[in-house]
Amino acid sequence: MKAGERGFTLIELMIVVAIIGILSVLATYGVRKYLANAKTAEARNSLGEMARQQASEFEQESMPGAALSPGGTAGISRSLCLSATASVPATPDKIKGQKYQSSQAAGVDWNADKATPGVGFACLRFTIDAPQYYMYNFAVTTPKAAGGTWVATAQGDLNGDGNLSTFTLSGVIQPTMTFSVAPNLVELNPEE
Repeated sequence: MKAGERGFTLIELMIVVAIIGILSVLATYGVRKYLANAKTAEARNSLGEMARQQASEFEQESMPGAALSPGGTAGISRSLCLSATASVPATPDKIKGQKYQSSQAAGVDWNADKATPGVGFACLRFTIDAPQYYMYNFAVTTPKAAGGTWVATAQGDLNGDGNLSTFTLSGVIQPTMTFSVAPNLVELNPEE
């Protein structure tokens, strides 16, 4: 046989098949990692937006609407939105390996506390109108004094195995009566 007419040997073909197999495993892992990261972006962005809204709410004046007497004064009155009374959705089984579509109706989900001024997601003016992978909530301690804290959480179960991933973002009222948000999220099992 001439050199130009010769075919591939079995070993050469096996090497090519092995290389293709390795590349496909790496590609599958990379795509899975990319998809999980894209889904966790929802929690990161939503918590950041909640923190921005809480900081904005704190900077607004929340003095009573009563008129001042002549020569009277009113001090600056800042306050954090009080804790949400319910998570959205209410239980983790609603987001177990699936998305949850929240309701925009009055008295439920994001609007559960709308009837009570200064409370919950309605005070933050925060909603998600698209289907969501995560369950959200926030809690506040001492909303009007230095040392008061705000902690927002997003919990998800992307793979439906019952183990939750948790993202937490916190803030604190400084002695100078300014509201500071932590520079980083705390992530526990982010790709769970």
